[in-house]
Order: sequence, then C-alpha cells, then structure tokens
Amino acid sequence: MHEALLFEKLPSSFVRCGTCQWRCTIAPGESGYCRIYQNRDGSLYNLNYAQVSSMAADPIEKKPLFHFYPGSLCFSLGGWGCNFHCEGCQNWQISAVRDRERWYGSREVLPEVAVQLAQNYDCQGISWTYNEPSIWFEYTLDSARLAKERGLYTVYVTNGYLTPDALDTIGPYLDAWRVDVKGFSDILYRKLTKIMHWRGVLEVAERAKHKWNMHVEVVTNVIPTMNDDDEQLKGIAAWIYEKLGELTPWHVTRFHPQYQMMDLPMTPLATLEHAYDIGRAAGLKFVYLGNVPGHESENTVCYSCGKLDVARSGYETRITGLAGSKCQFCGAELNIRTNG
Repeated sequence: MHEALLFEKLPSSFVRCGTCQWRCTIAPGESGYCRIYQNRDGSLYNLNYAQVSSMAADPIEKKPLFHFYPGSLCFSLGGWGCNFHCEGCQNWQISAVRDRERWYGSREVLPEVAVQLAQNYDCQGISWTYNEPSIWFEYTLDSARLAKERGLYTVYVTNGYLTPDALDTIGPYLDAWRVDVKGFSDILYRKLTKIMHWRGVLEVAERAKHKWNMHVEVVTNVIPTMNDDDEQLKGIAAWIYEKLGELTPWHVTRFHPQYQMMDLPMTPLATLEHAYDIGRAAGLKFVYLGNVPGHESENTVCYSCGKLDVARSGYETRITGLAGSKCQFCGAELNIRTNG
C-alpha cells in the first residue's frame, strides 16, 4: 500500500482521485472505479505499488512502436487492474482482476530492481504495459525517474485516460506515449470501455506530443461491427493528421476474439487493408497493419523515394536505410527516434 500522489481531500473524509479522468469521489473505506485506489481514513492509497503480474524483455516492436528505437529490447512490466472495462480486452487475465485476493503469482519488484533487471537483460529502455500503467501511477513515476537517471528510455503503453495533471507530473520522465484510440464515437467508447468522456484521450495524447515532446504512436484494434466503419476510421485518421502530424504512425491491428466478445469473428484482412487505405488517403505517411505477420505493411518505406528503410517480419527487425531520423537514401524526415 502506497499513498497516492494526486488526490484532493473533501469534507467528511471523502477524497477525489486525480490520477485518471474518472476523477472518482471516494467515500472512506471505498475504492475508485478501478478498485486499485482506496480511501483509508480520508487519504488515498494505491494498493498495487510494485506488484507485478508480468515482466519480460520484449522487442520494442511488440508494444507496438515502430518509429522508436527500432530493433531494441525494452524491459516490460505489467501490474493488475484497469480503469476501462473493455469487453474484448486482450489481457483480461490481469486487467480484469481487481481484487487483491486474486492476484495469483504477483511479485514485488521495486523500482530499483526493475531498472536493474532492464540493464541486466541489455534492454535500452523500460515500459509499463500489458495493463493500464496509470493504475500504478506512483510506481511508474518512481521507476521512470530512476530509469532516466540510468540512461534508459521510458514508454507508456496506455489507453490514454490519464488526467493532464498526472501527465504533467510524469511528463519529464517519459519518452514515448503509445496510445490506444479505440474508436471515434460516444457510442463506441461507452459500449466498449464504459467511459463517458473519450475525447479526453485525444487531448492528453496531443499534450504528450506538443508539451512534453514525447514520441507518439497510435493503435486502433479494428473490431468487426464495432469500430470498422468508415466514419470512425476516417475520424481517427483525420485527427492524427491534424493534431499529431502526418509522420505519426497509425497501427490498425487485427482483433482476435477474447473475454466477453467471443461471438465476434477475427478481423478480415480486407478490413485492415481498407483501414490502411483510409489512413493514407487522409495524408498519413505511415500506416501499419498489426497482428498480420509477414504483411508488407509491417515495413517502413520512405514516402519520398520509395526505398525500404526498416524491414520487419513479426518482431524481427532489420534496419536497411536509416540515417538518424531520416531516410539515408534521400534525406526525408521519417520521425524515427534512434541512438543516432
């Protein structure tokens, strides 16, 4: 148990959490929507500080991040719980578990240990992923500070529902913001995630890029009959182009039936290729298909000269034409962060 950093004390020992955009008002002895932040005697506490459900040395491409230190290893940690209740969650075994009594196999990995493990496994960076990182905000903040001191890059793989205050608190210590944009309508977000104010996800992503100069990549898991219509896909693509820039990667990924959405089919390849076409028509230079190993859209091809700059097959990556962030063949800016 760890005292929360961002909360407001209210009359009658109530508190208001300031970590995510639910901004829960919590009575004494009760928990917020995520059930991970709890009011104890008029103060707010995080219940899963350093409680790790999963950790691995992953290729950065697994996040997926394609324009951020391509080919590097990233030490990845996940905790428990989520502030969304997505019906088709791909990691529901850890994100849908909100009661401590069900945290089977949980391990305590303090920030110092996590950063040391990243270095031991020759990782260039560290990421908080698998479940929503804002659920253990204080832990990720302490870990990110230490990681930056040790020269590691830092990554949030997030649903993007952090408050602006929380983003500004961790902003100096985060390098990459890999955000899910699940759709582009009130109806979709209410049905799929149960949240009401989804445009806050967009606003915080814009803030991550423009205020904190984070590298931003966007993922949309394309779900048949839910967010695969042209209106939503065009809305996402236009927002990326207008607010994040034409060089921002957009990953349109294949849905696999999971959790409470076992009745839906896997996303047809034709649907993903149509989403790709929508992204390119909107002006985006880099649209990638995800969960389709071997598809040619996994590669980074220069939009200016057409040469292959990064070749990918699954999580295997081969750099063929980069000069820092640019195409080595023609000098076009590709918006790729590297060591160079």
